[in-house]
Amino acid sequence: MAGKFEIWTDAKGEYRFHLKAGNGEVIATSEGYTSKASAKNGIASVQNNAPDAEIVELD
Repeated sequence: MAGKFEIWTDAKGEYRFHLKAGNGEVIATSEGYTSKASAKNGIASVQNNAPDAEIVELD
């Protein structure tokens, strides 16, 4: 099963999204957004920018 994004409304009424792996494990959680459209734009940004993201080891 492929990964998926899930959008929900938190206790403050802000929209957030998870990125879940194929096994259902949450591997990323977004900041809060004031609108669902903004959350969807955040997902689009991850989809567009993450494939080329640099891996940086901080230890």
